[in-house]
Amino acid sequence: MDTTTPDLPLLNPTQSAQISKNRLLPIKILAISLSGLLLISLITLSITHHRSGPKHPPNPNVVIESVPIAGVSRGSPEGVSEKTFRRFSGAGGESFPWTNAMLSWQRTGFHFQPEKNWMNGPLFYKGWYHLFYQYNPNGAVWGDIVWGHSASRDLINWFHLPLAMIADNWYDSNGVWTGSATLLPDGSIVMLYTGSTNETVQVQNLAFPTDPSDPLLIKWTKHPSNPVLLPPPGIHFKDFRDPTTAWLAPNGNWRITIGSKVNKTGISLVYETSDFVNYKLLDGLLHAVPGTGMWECVDFFPVSVDGDDGLETSTNGPNVKHVMKASLDDNKHDYYAIGTYDEEKNIWTPDNPELDVGIGIRYDYGKFYASKTFYDQNKGRRILWGWIGETDSEHADVAKGWASVQSVPRVILFDKKTKINVLQWPVEEVERLRLKSKEFDKVELKAGSVVPLNVGKATQLDITAEFEVDKKALEGVLEADVGYNCSTSGGSAGRSALGPFGLLVLANESGTEQTAVYFYIAKGTDGDLKTFFCTDESRSSKANDVGKHVYGSYVPVLEGERLTVRILVDHSIVESYAQGGRTCITARVYPTHAIDEAAQLFLFNNATEVNVTATSVKIWQMKSADIRPFPIRAQ
Repeated sequence: MDTTTPDLPLLNPTQSAQISKNRLLPIKILAISLSGLLLISLITLSITHHRSGPKHPPNPNVVIESVPIAGVSRGSPEGVSEKTFRRFSGAGGESFPWTNAMLSWQRTGFHFQPEKNWMNGPLFYKGWYHLFYQYNPNGAVWGDIVWGHSASRDLINWFHLPLAMIADNWYDSNGVWTGSATLLPDGSIVMLYTGSTNETVQVQNLAFPTDPSDPLLIKWTKHPSNPVLLPPPGIHFKDFRDPTTAWLAPNGNWRITIGSKVNKTGISLVYETSDFVNYKLLDGLLHAVPGTGMWECVDFFPVSVDGDDGLETSTNGPNVKHVMKASLDDNKHDYYAIGTYDEEKNIWTPDNPELDVGIGIRYDYGKFYASKTFYDQNKGRRILWGWIGETDSEHADVAKGWASVQSVPRVILFDKKTKINVLQWPVEEVERLRLKSKEFDKVELKAGSVVPLNVGKATQLDITAEFEVDKKALEGVLEADVGYNCSTSGGSAGRSALGPFGLLVLANESGTEQTAVYFYIAKGTDGDLKTFFCTDESRSSKANDVGKHVYGSYVPVLEGERLTVRILVDHSIVESYAQGGRTCITARVYPTHAIDEAAQLFLFNNATEVNVTATSVKIWQMKSADIRPFPIRAQ
């Protein structure tokens, strides 16, 4: 690999002189070998209003034209990540013959999506939650990236607002990319974002609300000093992006961190500023992990080790830990670690080096990337959002007119029991969408059994379930799958003494399409048990041009705890939370038969030597969120 750093292609001598006052100090990292692209919280838009349907519904039986799709990256030439799933999971060179009914069904009911096409800095301001997201107003593929903007009173029902920022200056003409908002003590807002210049250089820019008295923050102004930050010496001009929310340093200045890499070492640079226009690059690094590649969408925030509330970003102290999170461009996964931040030395140290960023724990083991948290001062909580990308073909995305969704917002807290991970749980507002419910208690699941749960239409559900394994049978098994791994196993069809068992969602009656969410217990010769939590997409669709994976990982289960899971089913999205949110998995699936009234729900136990009891299962039907344009009068 070529590790030389090309000269920064400064575009305009006048602009170069204008920002020379902001030139950066050299990076003082001598012994570190560090060297990506960009991807952020992209959500693609759809041609119709959210679940309201088009004014003239298409014929559901019309088959979308099936043609071979050239395997061309949509983003690499511009310095952005491309789709990385296998284009076809079956034989043949043509895409699946999708009908309008199949494609229309994929649009979710209560996950946020823009109205159409391709989908940053969330915040709460004057009674409104704001979500800014990367958006292509011209198509359902990557390109022409600007900032979409939506606002909500409750994080569930959303109004689409006019575009917040467009690519209208040389310093962001190739895209208005990811950024973060900082709410200052006086109530004002500053927004830092990455722009891709007319020479595809990644630079940091400053914007602020044009009218701070407007609670909807409709108009934004870009600062005349933009760009306020250029890639420093030693950093490639396409490896410098995604500024975080700022936090206060002991000297009263503000600090931000920005992700990058040197060679294959992922790094986080820290800058200090008093006015968000002039910056100093601090010596050293906040953190670095060899072999993890480019760090993008870095997030850095405090969590309380003994409280149940979220913490404002500048909080530090004896009962505070800091979470460092990076989205790894090399594998498109979000990793985090918990550690201690020394604000005097400006160094973050992981509590357990074996669980460091990029080599340890992930927020979510499924299709979940480019996540971002913000502190919700309205309810004293920290909220996490992630981007759920597509794993179908671009041909299908263009046919349906949209691509990608945002995850359900999650409250994030330190796990006071395990002390090694965070807990993630859907915000309480999601429960306002619950309708009628059904409960099933003490359902016996004998080895090899499948039990239907008669809940009616099973396409929008909120499910909670508890499982208990026969203790005597568990003790009688000497050893079972010590080296088990969800992703390399046989999925839910791979039978063993102690698993798998769980639920089949979005399943048709014959079982030819199903998405399995399950537990799997491994037992060592010393008697120690290790529990895994997995989602199996391998039989989720008959389509041959979609990604189908088995996701999952180990989930900590403490002495005396039952196995618990919560599953949100929203058409083509399945979000699952095990053990109160210690391990989470998001699945993006594309059924062709198990849709609408044909979608059913089952319990199953595919273990060979133990019976399992579903001690409690509760299922709510979920109504759709109200997501529509805001009725703004013409000015």
